[in-house]
Amino acid sequence: MAIQWFPGHMNAARKQVMETMAKVDMVIEIVDARAPASSSNPMLKQLRLHRQRPVLKILNKADLADPALNKVWLEWFRAQPGTEAILLGEGDKAAAVKRIPDLCRKIVPHRTGGVKPVRILILGIPNVGKSTLMNILLNRKVAKVADTPGVTQHIQRIDLSDGTIVYDTPGLLWPKIEYEEFGYRLALAGSVGRNAYSEEDVAWFAIETLTQRYPELLKQRYKLDSLDVELEALFQLIGRKRGAVLGGGRVDSQKTADLILTDFRSGTLGRITLETPADLDNLVPLGDEPEEDAESDAE
Repeated sequence: MAIQWFPGHMNAARKQVMETMAKVDMVIEIVDARAPASSSNPMLKQLRLHRQRPVLKILNKADLADPALNKVWLEWFRAQPGTEAILLGEGDKAAAVKRIPDLCRKIVPHRTGGVKPVRILILGIPNVGKSTLMNILLNRKVAKVADTPGVTQHIQRIDLSDGTIVYDTPGLLWPKIEYEEFGYRLALAGSVGRNAYSEEDVAWFAIETLTQRYPELLKQRYKLDSLDVELEALFQLIGRKRGAVLGGGRVDSQKTADLILTDFRSGTLGRITLETPADLDNLVPLGDEPEEDAESDAE
């Protein structure tokens, strides 16, 4: 099942972003370090075709992501034209955020301050940590912080004490998530409204991904001796191990799914990254599946 989520306020915000792009010097895009490609807005590429603006990619929640893959993704983004990248979350987060304005001035040195302040547009998917970053930058609460995607719904202009002008945008997805895997990773990370997906489906996706990429973390968290069983049996086993059992000994599927999603989002499962740059070579856009698969489904 393809996961799509594009509430009406996001369409209005997208138009505002396109208008604001014309009056800024650079873009900061905050992505989720656990899914750096899936959480990167494809609209940014389209916008930059018309407005050539350098981009600073901030890989937030790096403390929840695989340390080795943090470095891999950092190098991958820095290899992209007009792009700088940093990690955020490892070490002193507040100190790292405070250094961002200086880094931006280095990226656009022609903006000297005073009558030529650096003007920045901040983009990011819902629930990726933009509001927290803004509150640290200003050392006061100017943006709402919540675990529910879609809290901020309007662009805010904020003037920093050093003269930097920041346009903080709502958490923004795009009209169509092009790849099925991307939709599931975004849902697993908590960046999609809960009405857009089945928690059980996303939990199954999580188990399948972890079985392939982080089997030891999965076994350790749920005290599993082996993963050599069918996915459904593994889901049921995790439910029993975590005490998600109804009367008559039946596993509570909804509670089991919620437990798995919470364990991932909180980092209880361990430091996990759901994708690598190499995965980008094997993506199939939705609607472009091989014809033979469509025929077999019809049968």
